Amino acid sequence: MFNLRTALFAFVLLALLLLVGRFLKHKIRLFQRLYLPASILAGAVGLLLGPQVLGAIATAIAGEDTLLAGGVFTEDIRTVWSQAPGVFINIVFAGLFLGETIPPPRDIWRRAAPQVVFGQTLAWGQYVVGILATLLVLGPLFGVNPIAACLIEIGFEGGHGTAGGMAETLTELGYADGGDLAIGLATVGIVSGIILGTALADWGRRKGHVGMMNRAVIEPEEIPDLNVMAETPEIRRQRARLLRNLLIDPLSINFAIVGMAIAIGWLILSALQWIESVTWGGEGGFAVLQFVPLFPMALIGGIITQSILNRLGLSALIIRSMVQNIAGVALDVVVAAAIASISLQVIGGNLAVFLILSVVGILWNVLIFLWWAPRIFPTSWFEKGLGDFGQSMGVTATGILLLRMVDPDNSTGAFEGFAYKQLFFEPIVGGGLFTAAAPALVVRLGLMPVLAITGGLLIFWIAAGFFLIRQDRQRPTATPV
Repeated sequence: MFNLRTALFAFVLLALLLLVGRFLKHKIRLFQRLYLPASILAGAVGLLLGPQVLGAIATAIAGEDTLLAGGVFTEDIRTVWSQAPGVFINIVFAGLFLGETIPPPRDIWRRAAPQVVFGQTLAWGQYVVGILATLLVLGPLFGVNPIAACLIEIGFEGGHGTAGGMAETLTELGYADGGDLAIGLATVGIVSGIILGTALADWGRRKGHVGMMNRAVIEPEEIPDLNVMAETPEIRRQRARLLRNLLIDPLSINFAIVGMAIAIGWLILSALQWIESVTWGGEGGFAVLQFVPLFPMALIGGIITQSILNRLGLSALIIRSMVQNIAGVALDVVVAAAIASISLQVIGGNLAVFLILSVVGILWNVLIFLWWAPRIFPTSWFEKGLGDFGQSMGVTATGILLLRMVDPDNSTGAFEGFAYKQLFFEPIVGGGLFTAAAPALVVRLGLMPVLAITGGLLIFWIAAGFFLIRQDRQRPTATPV
């Protein structure tokens, strides 16, 4: 148990680690070339200063009674860190669509159909190859928990935030090692995604697949969000009228709006869990929702909150840059705390499983990029495919970074498709509803039924892609004058 004072000091120390991470990124060129976020470096430093590295070294040299046997941080501090990802990930997902213009699904499909198909193919395929690897290799040879089949999608598509947020659910389902393995896979994904993405970009230039020959040096945070509602003078005047005489900081208002989104998500999840408990999920029934964490529902809560504020004429209160800053701080906490509290013993004890899942996930993403992207995208296939490849290996920022390496001026229009695709993508996979429910489905149904579901969806999206390809070929081309 710990008190609020301990939690305060835990987050103060985490903030100091983030400063150290930023300093290391500034000073060490390798970290700059890899575009590693400061939060990953901060978590790594926290891990090195903990009982598993510094503590183990001190114990080996001076014995178990040495002052540094437990590392620099106390057990209470590490306990706060281990619980932080499951809490702060809700803030990240709640703010995902706040302050954004959400077009009708038909408009999204019209603007970004190939991008949606390509992204969905990558995501569902990660489940399929993960399940096949578990059925054919990991289960028979290593007796691994069947939930391991979900870890590629959780770690690669979901990233550190989803992996950290799912750790408690995986423990509840009887796979305590799953959280550490997922966070490790997320680290492998983001590093290999940047390295392989950079190598693919160089290969694409040499082969003439890339239209833009200059290399971008743009950081992901410098790239505008095309879905953000325009900050017009009228919106600023409307916001000023709404805030007049309220004597409250706009940051507090936006934090409250994020809290409202989380609350709505919690109400939805609680209602669904209650319905399940009195119907199909009663005693001895088929219960899944009790294992679904809050964060995918917080995402839905954010969409509902945005719609409510739009209808009430209060949408001007949302300042997208502030919401992004709130979510950014929360994501830094999630990533740094998750890595700092990861168990190296768990990864070491499951090293063969960890390596096989890593290799299988990487091979799937690379092969699908090289085979499917040239077919599904009628133009600029390399630029449009590379962005989704990056996201499928790490996080959205990784995809944007790779996209800017090959298309710094957005001359191909790839960024628009990439941005609109997220509205079809995030609520389902990459940390969405299916990502949250998949481990429980594996436990309740078994691997073969889940393979049938994910394999069927993979076939559906590939078929949809071939339909788009045929449609594009049948479209009449303009006759030159």
